[in-house]
Amino acid sequence: MKPEISIEFFPPQTPEGIEKLRSTRATLAKLQPSFFSVTYGAGGSTRERTFNVVKEIAAEGFDAAPHLSCIGSTRESIREILNEYKSANIKRTVALRGDLPSGMAETGEFRYANELVEFIRAETGDWFSIEVAAYPEWHPQARSPKDDLEAFARKVKAGANSAITQYFYNTDAYFHFVDEARALGVDVPIVPGIMPIAGFTKLARFSDACGTDIPRWMRKKFESYGDDADSIRAFGLDVVTELCERLLKGGAPGLHFYCMNQAALTTEICHRLKLD
Repeated sequence: MKPEISIEFFPPQTPEGIEKLRSTRATLAKLQPSFFSVTYGAGGSTRERTFNVVKEIAAEGFDAAPHLSCIGSTRESIREILNEYKSANIKRTVALRGDLPSGMAETGEFRYANELVEFIRAETGDWFSIEVAAYPEWHPQARSPKDDLEAFARKVKAGANSAITQYFYNTDAYFHFVDEARALGVDVPIVPGIMPIAGFTKLARFSDACGTDIPRWMRKKFESYGDDADSIRAFGLDVVTELCERLLKGGAPGLHFYCMNQAALTTEICHRLKLD
């Protein structure tokens, strides 16, 4: 059976970005993803833009999964959003703690993602299929790997249907995380998040900030290419394709692509994996 893929977008800020995303989505739709997810800004700062993209995806006949972050939110505001999505017949969501907007000190009525999952279930029953986040290399704010793993298990036990991981480039981290989660009684699918590599400088900075390890051998190879964009792209495609092959061979239930609103790399990786 062909592994399922899903693809993440972020809501564009400009009319040009909206048009570009429509074109990107039309290309990626040929891969027949099980769903497209759409991110949600800190404290709900992209609420309307997220909803607009989600409605377009649904109108095109695809399953749309809006992200919903609870930090800095009230129960009433989350209830309102859930009702908006239900009215639009959206049946999937990605439930996250999220980040506080800069300058905001109050966490709101929710502290952790498991509280959001519990609230969604209490308000809407089984209407939504709920995805939650997982961190094979541990959340950068976690006190310890044990704490992080237990927090993940709480989210699942609160009513999540499946999980999507932070991106990583070390398959051992993923398989070790899955084994440890299973030992805690977590039995939902844990889908690896995949970040195609378009360039190295931005990726290195972003990875350092979010706690993703780029193995030394990869860093050195990327650095050796300097400004040679073609070599960086080619090496990045090889690395990520091989990563996906190892994950699927090892039993990963599917792949979730962080496409950064670009179609070319995700399309090429799926072609190499014979998933197109």
